[in-house]
Amino acid sequence: MIITSASNEQIKKVIQLKEKAKVRRNEGCFVVEGIKMFSEIPESDLQEVYVSEQFEKEHGEALKGVHYQLVSDSVFKKMSDTVTPQGILAIVKMKVYRVEDIIKERKEGKSCFVVLDRLQDPGNLGTILRTGEGAGISGLIMSRDCVDIYSPKVIRSTMGSIFRVPFVVVDDLKDAVMQLKEHNIVTYAAHLQGELYSSGNLSEDCAFLIGNEARGLSDEIAELSDKKIKIPMDGKVESLNAAVATAILMYAHKMQ
Repeated sequence: MIITSASNEQIKKVIQLKEKAKVRRNEGCFVVEGIKMFSEIPESDLQEVYVSEQFEKEHGEALKGVHYQLVSDSVFKKMSDTVTPQGILAIVKMKVYRVEDIIKERKEGKSCFVVLDRLQDPGNLGTILRTGEGAGISGLIMSRDCVDIYSPKVIRSTMGSIFRVPFVVVDDLKDAVMQLKEHNIVTYAAHLQGELYSSGNLSEDCAFLIGNEARGLSDEIAELSDKKIKIPMDGKVESLNAAVATAILMYAHKMQ
């Protein structure tokens, strides 16, 4: 049976999940769109699948064994968050991690965490998570007032890393940083008033504290760090994009 009306209750639910963080939190699930992202979803987390008529015609073989709901192309376009929809969309169960869990599961002696304070740009968050997987980080910790990691723009930017990198959203970022410090994880605040860091001098078990794109780290979080550091730069550049700066620090730790 094909759904041909955007007023269908299932379709309205998908659109709400796509557009509203509160609905995502209440339902404990989020929207994933696109064939590549769909292929990355762990089977145990997959809840519902929606496919457009055109996608079914062109990719019928890829849908073998997949239980899905067929919708008209026009309805799918209303469900989609992209200008040119790929034709496949899924509802996925949220992951649940705790700070103590990701600390316990880290590779002691060579672990790296990223702590984000009020980060607002979806592209930055998604890129940090994706780059973090490449750099082998142990986990990502975010303040509650960061951009929603389950928003469609962040999900797309992660390119599937959201399914593999542990992350936690916390109400009390100060407490989370203290938990890291209690486990002898050295905390480095990325800060304009910090010392120039030298590659090879980072602690084997560390966490990088990264602040808001415009305002940087809050004073409270910066003062909790064991050391304030900054990336050496030439020219008149004062600071780097948050995702770029985080990538440099993560790989500096990985390569030492």
